[in-house]
Amino acid sequence: MDILVEHAVLVGVHEQTDEHFDYTMEELKSLAEAIDVEVVGMVIQNLERRHPSTYVGKGKVEEIRRMYEETDANLVIFNDELTPSQIRNMEQELECKVIDRTMLILDIFARRARTREARMQVELAQLQYTLPRLVGLRASLSRQGGGTGGGFQNKGAGETKLELDRRKIEDQIAKLRRDLEQVKDQRETQRKQRKKSGTPVVSIVGYTNAGKSTLMNKLLAKMDPDHAKQVFEEDMLFATLDTSIRKVKLIDNKEFILTDTVGFVSKLPTHLVKAFRSTLEEARNADLLLHVVDVSNEEYQFMMDVTNDTLHDVGVENVETLNVYNKADLAGIPYPAVRDNSVWISAKEEAGLDELVGLIKKKIFEQYVTCKLLVPFDRGDIVAYLNDKANVKNTEYEENGTLLTVEMDIVERDRFEEFIVSH
Repeated sequence: MDILVEHAVLVGVHEQTDEHFDYTMEELKSLAEAIDVEVVGMVIQNLERRHPSTYVGKGKVEEIRRMYEETDANLVIFNDELTPSQIRNMEQELECKVIDRTMLILDIFARRARTREARMQVELAQLQYTLPRLVGLRASLSRQGGGTGGGFQNKGAGETKLELDRRKIEDQIAKLRRDLEQVKDQRETQRKQRKKSGTPVVSIVGYTNAGKSTLMNKLLAKMDPDHAKQVFEEDMLFATLDTSIRKVKLIDNKEFILTDTVGFVSKLPTHLVKAFRSTLEEARNADLLLHVVDVSNEEYQFMMDVTNDTLHDVGVENVETLNVYNKADLAGIPYPAVRDNSVWISAKEEAGLDELVGLIKKKIFEQYVTCKLLVPFDRGDIVAYLNDKANVKNTEYEENGTLLTVEMDIVERDRFEEFIVSH
């Protein structure tokens, strides 16, 4: 059976103030390719601001139509989120399937979501996007029979039908919100337990495809080879949407939790950021953020800004951050290298990981102290506990007990106050 391959014409308005326009168009192409859409043409217009009713100027609409017909395209993708009236007008003018950047990103997220929570979050964002655009999307959906943009089948004409659809969507939104609230409560409980245990949390953040999952896998394999459960990694946009949480136990028995979050992209739909809020909040409760950056991309500074702005939008503020400049091998930058809170590495080549682990330990274990404890022989349980949970540097057997030199968390130290002989 032949699979219908979608061929798309990309359309973008270059507003005077947008210095990253070329990059966002390049990114739009990558986003389309991420769901196997072949890009066959591109139409760009320089305007002071987007046209309120048709996004591009009237003359450009004709140019898009010509390119669409000449290239045998069956889809037009716009580089910004279109208003309900812009979608409606462009549908009528072009008589073809029209989607915007937001629909495209939502569709990628829908395909990549693996866990129940991620699927619910994406569906909620899709429904919230669809609701005000029902009328405009009606024609598009009849042309495509479902598919990109929420997968709503054409239900037939008539205002009554529209009202029914609207009510149905509103009910589904309410249900998803309730279900996600429950998941959020469970997540909150788990967070509190982690906080209570005193185990530091390190969260990996960054632009999509910066190498976050690769870094997580390499760190896990290096620091805790026996328990390194790998996370999915792939050279594509939004390879992972689901938060991965792993407990890492270092050779010296120090432990911390490593979490990975969804990647960011420019013009990430507001609905999506809101829907994924509880997932992104993993970063808000972290003790340390690893901001992974693809330093080989010339727009890496812009990518960092997008990541920081999105984190700011979900309330991630004042969390100590290490900038991890990855893919330094492709950028021709000397690596591994460390300067203040920045480290240059190549996760793929496993170069710079020791330096990064050193920085992580310095940041999250600075409240550790070394002290000497004299534990009576009849308290073997304490010796066993310390050997398992703390970094025992030296053990000697004295007349009246076991003398241990131990590096431990300052909170733990208070628990063993009675056995401490010096620190």
